[in-house]
Amino acid sequence: AAHFSLAECDVVGFDLDHTLCRYHLPQSARLIYDSFAQYLVTEKGYDEDLLTLAPDSLDFCCKGLVLDIDEGNFLKLAEDGTVLRASHGTKSMTSEEVLEIYGRKEWKHFNTVSGMVSRTAKYYLYDNYFDLPGALLCARVVDSLDQHDGQKKYDFWKDMVAAIQHNYKISAFKEDCGMYFPEVKNHPDKYLQRCPESVKKWLKQLKNAGKILLLITSSHSDYCRLLCEHVLGNDFEEYFDILITNALKPGFFSHTPNQRPFRTLENDEEQEALLSLDKPGWYSQGNAIQLYDLLKKMTGKLDPKVVYFGDSMHSDIFPARHYSNWETVFILEELLGDKGIVPAKDESEPLEKKGKYEEDQLKVPYFVSKQWGSFFMDRLPGLENAEETLVHTWSCKCISTYSTIAIPSLEAIADLPLDYRFTRFSSNSSATAGYYPSPPRALLPNEDSVMTK
Repeated sequence: AAHFSLAECDVVGFDLDHTLCRYHLPQSARLIYDSFAQYLVTEKGYDEDLLTLAPDSLDFCCKGLVLDIDEGNFLKLAEDGTVLRASHGTKSMTSEEVLEIYGRKEWKHFNTVSGMVSRTAKYYLYDNYFDLPGALLCARVVDSLDQHDGQKKYDFWKDMVAAIQHNYKISAFKEDCGMYFPEVKNHPDKYLQRCPESVKKWLKQLKNAGKILLLITSSHSDYCRLLCEHVLGNDFEEYFDILITNALKPGFFSHTPNQRPFRTLENDEEQEALLSLDKPGWYSQGNAIQLYDLLKKMTGKLDPKVVYFGDSMHSDIFPARHYSNWETVFILEELLGDKGIVPAKDESEPLEKKGKYEEDQLKVPYFVSKQWGSFFMDRLPGLENAEETLVHTWSCKCISTYSTIAIPSLEAIADLPLDYRFTRFSSNSSATAGYYPSPPRALLPNEDSVMTK
């Protein structure tokens, strides 16, 4: 079918972070950066300069970047795997340098990247806001190593992994370990956006229409509870039939029941493995196969139709589509980026108080990078006077390949009737069909302004 509607779905599943729970991105980016940097400096002896951030430096962070770990280079890839832009550390390469180093051929690891192979020591793909501030940190580490040792091969990655594990490990919330969880616990309003009333109403509407609602998050149960109480309210459990925390996506979708059994929870401690999933409730870990068996039982259907909403191509959208064949709705805040959104809190000021020029300098959202350009399109690096060729980025190609539709937030669709018919990405050859409410400007024909360097 060329269309997709929630009314046809039996089960509606949600990721939590950056999907149901949205963050104040500039604040959370800074916290994540600081939490990793603090660890590298205090525990691993890295340069203290890493702790200070120049005002606009987070501009470096752009979803879809790939870090070539050995070389210390960051790459923006085209849909065919060629390199569109690159930087060594934080320093952009010129088009000439990109052509000289990478040429017009597929990047050597593109095959594994595009197969969504995750764990490898060769590269790292930045595809969600929890990881992204780490890209700037790694780039600055490369700068600092170059400055001091003039290295050709880089060996910082193991320390970066240690920093991530230290801050996000499953016991960190309870132990107040690292910088991240204690800070969010103490200042939730600084980092978390409350769920709009329209979205809460929509969740209830889905439930009243007989849909089974799932929450499937890789966050641990204690952090999940903090987020949900804050953004949805103390009755948050009433919105969902099944809650699955510490889901360890993408493995949740790709692993078999014996590789990744479900576990019950008591006081946020995981209990013994379950042989099967027999009833709704709150569980930990698990796998999509046994979940689907329970959904068949609950719906009384042989093949209940599931849709899953998530913000990570690699952990949510690709695996839910590829392994479970679920419908997928990609939450992509980048779709807000080219509308020049003014933050809501400024809207209340009377017009006279706004500076005369403020209209021209709309605040650029955190997710629009001047250094890397559009998330969706770019020009091939060519010599200055060559005819310019615009191509889709690899990130953009993934969206139209693996998601049913893409939206900027749940709020964007919460007021629509449940039987609203969205045009799917796969409904025709158009690369823009599945974006709702509208495609990113960069993908619309003859839009020069977006591409100017």
